Amino acid sequence: MTTIRLFNTATRSKTDFAPLDPDNVRMYVCGPTVYDRAHIGNARPVIVFDILFRLLRHVHGAENVTYVRNFTDVDDKINARAAESGRSIGEITAETTQWYLDDMGALGSLQPTHMPRATAYIAQMVEMIGVLIDKGHAYEAEGHVLFAVDSWRADYGKLSGRSVDDMIAGARVEVAPYKRNPMDFVLWKPSDADLPGWDSPWGRGRPGWHIECSAMAHELLGETFDIHGGGNDLLFPHHENEIAQSRCAHPEGGFARVWMHNEMLQVEGRKMSKSLGNFFTVHDLLEQGVPGEVIRFVFLQTHYRKPMDWTAQKAREAEAVLRKWRALSEGVSPADAPVASVLEALADDLNTAGAIAELHGLVAEGKAAELLASAQLLGLLTPEMGAWADVSALDLDAHAERLEEARMAAMDNRDFTEVDRLKALYMAAGLEVRMSKSGVELVPGPGFDAKKLEAL
Repeated sequence: MTTIRLFNTATRSKTDFAPLDPDNVRMYVCGPTVYDRAHIGNARPVIVFDILFRLLRHVHGAENVTYVRNFTDVDDKINARAAESGRSIGEITAETTQWYLDDMGALGSLQPTHMPRATAYIAQMVEMIGVLIDKGHAYEAEGHVLFAVDSWRADYGKLSGRSVDDMIAGARVEVAPYKRNPMDFVLWKPSDADLPGWDSPWGRGRPGWHIECSAMAHELLGETFDIHGGGNDLLFPHHENEIAQSRCAHPEGGFARVWMHNEMLQVEGRKMSKSLGNFFTVHDLLEQGVPGEVIRFVFLQTHYRKPMDWTAQKAREAEAVLRKWRALSEGVSPADAPVASVLEALADDLNTAGAIAELHGLVAEGKAAELLASAQLLGLLTPEMGAWADVSALDLDAHAERLEEARMAAMDNRDFTEVDRLKALYMAAGLEVRMSKSGVELVPGPGFDAKKLEAL
């Protein structure tokens, strides 16, 4: 069996991955807060942990891997969006959840085994909060319930490498007067008549963000499971607080054994920001004609623990590579298994960049069947992802004939205006125009846009 090695944030080291039960490998990844479209940075953890999901399924068997990724559908941002729009919270979250699933599906990501919504697990959250109070790890104050960090002081901050004293000294926010310790965090908060709320022993209210994942992970994966993942922006305080809650509520369990975090994304060398004008969503890219498979390929060229830079040039280059690979493998059946070198790269802490380098080697050797089997392990060159590259239905020959007729007419009347107009339109659609004595040929190139061609 292939040995998978993963970098564990908790130990700051890369070690062999040994699941608690090889027949029941369990992974939890923090999902989105569904109040709007997912931006391009939100797609990185989805693709990263989709690769891990695929690798685990390949090594341990698809039926032996459980992947949980949650939806946060109760949140102040959602409440604000509802108030601004006049729409109900349920309507907004149903719409944005489907947007998320559609956009991530367009990137070739498999759906997790379970996709729990926070609002369906309120009872489990209330129960866990009650356990924390009973064990002396939480307290009620002015309608709130807060986790008492001092009750877990020796271990709080270990995952992120911080001490409680340093965190308190570096705090720059106003501390609520009902907190015993500035670092105490909310498990439950009161809701007025205009906000969503549920009955609880502490009054009508709603859960804090951190308790959601602890309760859902425990319910679906148990007291101890194999892998917990997410972006490194969640390392503190979210994941730190998850550990504190879960380990204190269930001290007999270990919660997550391996912690994995992906680095953040930049756009054209700068942090993504609306003020800089470089903020866009996955849906924006898809609407602009950037295929989901191309987006996925760009992401996979950078190791997940390194900062990634999205650029338009990378997208154009990725499209050209994928067109070449799809042309080489057209009509070919995939080999029985991916080649060992690609599998070894992925097993080495998800070295997707190394895996893609191996795929280039297969192309150079003309090994189309092996290329297909190996690329599909990365979610590339799958049949369902290839519609964007299928130009057969566009009838390029008809367009080439149209240009040839215009050229022949121009040869007679010496007016090449129509020829130049058509050439400009085809080139704007991303086609390479090849004209010779034998005729006209139109070849899709980097940046080919089928929608523009269809409109001609």
